[in-house]
Amino acid sequence: MPHRVLVAYATKYGSTAELARFIVGILRDEGLEADRLPASKVTAVDEYDAVLIGSALYMGRWRREAVRMARRHRKALRRRTVWGFSSGPLDRSAADRNIPPVPSARRAMDRVRARDHVTFGGRLETGARGHVARMVLEEGRGGEFRDFDAVASWARGVAAEIKAPESS
Repeated sequence: MPHRVLVAYATKYGSTAELARFIVGILRDEGLEADRLPASKVTAVDEYDAVLIGSALYMGRWRREAVRMARRHRKALRRRTVWGFSSGPLDRSAADRNIPPVPSARRAMDRVRARDHVTFGGRLETGARGHVARMVLEEGRGGEFRDFDAVASWARGVAAEIKAPESS
């Protein structure tokens, strides 16, 4: 029976939702059953063997709905293999080095005993709403900074770990 994986995400402008969709595609290509849901819509994780929780970084924090999902389901998540990912630096820093999780992500990952966390570059496109987004765009700091090759490599590694027989 294939392993079932949930990719739960929290997004502000859609970039992290796109990453979650991409990750689900890789997991399925690797032979896993994978579902994608907004973190705010996750009502239970019992039917999943593994869970990936991702969030956009906004103002240096994980989105509230991702933090709440980890808190709300912490007991069940502790009985599963969990990974976390963040999407957000609006520069090439995530491609150049390993960026540790921001404090809110670290606390959420510690709460559920996550196996690992990775930070990917983000995206902020012209037309994004909100005062902060407009300021960032006016300063010329918007753009596409997601490295889909790095995301695919990470997702394939996660899939390999999920499929690996447990060591005795």
